[in-house]
Amino acid sequence: MRKAVLVVTLFVGAVALAAPPASSPALLEKGKASFTLNCVPCHGVAGAGDGVAAAALNPKPRNFKVDAFKNGEKPENVFKTVSEGIPTTVMVAFAHLTEEERWSLAYYVLELRGPGVGKPVAAAPAADAKKKKK
Repeated sequence: MRKAVLVVTLFVGAVALAAPPASSPALLEKGKASFTLNCVPCHGVAGAGDGVAAAALNPKPRNFKVDAFKNGEKPENVFKTVSEGIPTTVMVAFAHLTEEERWSLAYYVLELRGPGVGKPVAAAPAADAKKKKK
């Protein structure tokens, strides 16, 4: 019985992480507010790794615009980093934040990478035109 519960728990957890919520302007705004409160001291306003605390940190905070992400650049990877932190670094876990707030941070951090990176992909114009002809 314990094995069945464990398998179900692992499966449900995997499904939850496999489908991140869709990004939206409201989610990005929430992410920006949370970033300002929780991340700016280390990562700086623009996410360049130049916050006021950065000078005292080793290793230095990630520059979201140019540095590679240790856990990957997909929303679920950034969510994992925000949730769990990065061992052997000063990147702490923010598991005390709600799941929605951690997703909003993940999308906002990706948005700092470049415009549209943290936004949902829009349908291609050609695909929309084909739908209208039918």
